[in-house]
Amino acid sequence: MSTMLAQEHCVPCHGGMPPLDLAGITALLPEVPGWHLAAAPSRIEREWKFPDFATALAFVNRVGDVAEAAGHHPDIAFGWGFVKVSLHTHAIGGLHRTDFVVAARIDGLGEG
Repeated sequence: MSTMLAQEHCVPCHGGMPPLDLAGITALLPEVPGWHLAAAPSRIEREWKFPDFATALAFVNRVGDVAEAAGHHPDIAFGWGFVKVSLHTHAIGGLHRTDFVVAARIDGLGEG
């Protein structure tokens, strides 16, 4: 986990600023190992595996706590044994540095 990135202040993004370009995204991706650029390069995503539904749900709840604290909310899909998190900034239709900050904070939760 990129401790420095996780400790950055999340900047609210209400639009009016451009999304990161591919060079900016490529520079930040190594800071959040395990995350990858989605097929549409306006999102970063990561998936975790868990031994059962309850453990996956507990992780989702911790991700929700991180998101609420940051004021930046990912899309989350989960079920028996998996959690998939997708981050992007809705207001700008792409990625912002805040997406990477939140990804680093989620990584700080560990695996379960």
